[in-house]
Amino acid sequence: MIDFKEHLLHDKICQIASQIASEKKINAFVIGGYVRDIIIKRQTTDIDFVVEGDGIEFARAVVEQLNPAPALTIFKSFQTAHFVFENKVYEFVGARRESYSRNSRNPLVKPGSIEEDLKRRDFTINILHLSLNKDTLGTLYDPFGGIEDIKKKCIKTPLDPVRTFDDDPLRMMRAIRFAAQLGFTIHDDCFEAIKLLAERILIVAPERIAEELNKMLMVRKPSHAFHLLSESGLLKKILPEISALSGVERIGKYAHKDILYHTLEVLDNVAEISDNIWLRWAALLHDVGKPPTKRFQQGHGWTFHGHAEVGMRLTEKIFQRLKLPLNEKLDYVRKIVGLHLRPIDLVEEEVTDSAIRRLLFDAGDDVDDLMLLCRADITSKNEAKVKQFLKNFDKVNEKLIEVETKDKLRNWQPPISGEIIMETFGLKPSKEVGIIKTAIREAILDGIISNNYDEAYEYMIAFAKSMNIESA
Repeated sequence: MIDFKEHLLHDKICQIASQIASEKKINAFVIGGYVRDIIIKRQTTDIDFVVEGDGIEFARAVVEQLNPAPALTIFKSFQTAHFVFENKVYEFVGARRESYSRNSRNPLVKPGSIEEDLKRRDFTINILHLSLNKDTLGTLYDPFGGIEDIKKKCIKTPLDPVRTFDDDPLRMMRAIRFAAQLGFTIHDDCFEAIKLLAERILIVAPERIAEELNKMLMVRKPSHAFHLLSESGLLKKILPEISALSGVERIGKYAHKDILYHTLEVLDNVAEISDNIWLRWAALLHDVGKPPTKRFQQGHGWTFHGHAEVGMRLTEKIFQRLKLPLNEKLDYVRKIVGLHLRPIDLVEEEVTDSAIRRLLFDAGDDVDDLMLLCRADITSKNEAKVKQFLKNFDKVNEKLIEVETKDKLRNWQPPISGEIIMETFGLKPSKEVGIIKTAIREAILDGIISNNYDEAYEYMIAFAKSMNIESA
């Protein structure tokens, strides 16, 4: 038997909220994920409060009891307020009723009773609430059978799912995300409603879609979420480039593997070894360039030439569309997607110092993550083949360490800059400066000269002379 009262008394903010509710004679409750997670013994860092009255004023009253007082963030249009205290997020809302326009997921919000507030919420497992009032402190209320659905491990809406999802289409993605996070199934009626209303997801702001995708990517086994997105029809709407990976095409005896199935295997493999969300994005997108580059070659089968380069371009388009960060995060994902074939090519060929230098130069500090993805990309069911690939990757890794130790090429810049070239030959910024600088870089990467100033300077003089350029 869970002692919910004890849980509330162990949290300072819950204690203060209970005291304020009693003093002001306001009905107040802790609701949603915090209650659910106590029951399923899951760690949580968010606590949501609902009060019959002004949630923002209630939050202000709580903050006034704290010293130092945390910053209170207020969303007036939604009548909510939240603050962070001791690494937990506390959100307050007044009980409300909502009505929705068909063309927007932003509701028209009006004050309401706790009963009306509960009916507008998404899933039965998130409607469980605990009283904060003195006489009933810790009493659990379960008006829609959430406890039973937790026992059944079932995601279910309190009202008709078509109405629930039609009102707020983002709830369709939340259903899938909760199923993946908690290891639950989605009730058949709910899943059918998602299929029916998949098109409605297009009215949701891309930032909110990206937020849900990020949460799905960070679950223990992200493939669960993406298979559900695919089966429901949502994937085709929000990530058509990933949806296009699904299916197998056959001509005669030649067939390619289902690239979506393979991609999600790679994603799960990466998730087992790394919590880096951007490496998980790279895993999801690493083969996104295959559908546009797919060709059938008679007598050979299916080819995807240039898919890594196309994948880099598509990665940028996807990040732009979803309003994902267009900064070093995008640069990182594009780089991993663009280079993901390089270590595999090294495995299949003789590993030369020159090829290793170029990989180190292009990958920089991200070479270790690139190698993690490449290992995760081996999804063959042939154990002997997998074992041989991993053995060859070990050789590549050893060579990377050896060459890096010797040549120091991670995030390397050639020892001769453009400024030195211009000063030496009395040149202005020009094509000739770029040609000389590139020649020096290539000579170092090919091992013709060592990575030091003296050898690079001598090479620069000789190369410039071959171009009929003399020092000033």
